Amino acid sequence: MPNRVQKSDAEWRQELTPAQYHVLREKGTERPFTGEYEHAKQTGTYRCAGCGKPLFRSDEKFESGSGWPSFWAPAENDAVETAVDTSYGMRRTEVTCADCGGHLGHVFDDGPRPTGLRYCINSAALTLDPAAGEGTS
Repeated sequence: MPNRVQKSDAEWRQELTPAQYHVLREKGTERPFTGEYEHAKQTGTYRCAGCGKPLFRSDEKFESGSGWPSFWAPAENDAVETAVDTSYGMRRTEVTCADCGGHLGHVFDDGPRPTGLRYCINSAALTLDPAAGEGTS
């Protein structure tokens, strides 16, 4: 069972940058090719910028050419949750942090092996923890 992080809107606004707040709490999207982690090559664990939960590892990151950091799997199966998103006249699968519910991005079925998935994630929703190393959370 995830640890549900409960904070008021005022607390989120105080703790997050405007860009982080827009993405995580308002389901915003950063412009393609502008995010801090789009081309990042450092090893480590990508954590939720809202609550610190380990979400993705650099081992599963790949260059998708989409303009956002892309991963073929989350760090753990229960790290993220998904839901149908029909905003903007499209049918997509939204990805959220399992602990704080923050919007991360979307997942598509056009990724590489072994999963065939592409978790297309906003850099503003992430922080890279190089100390966490590979395969740890």
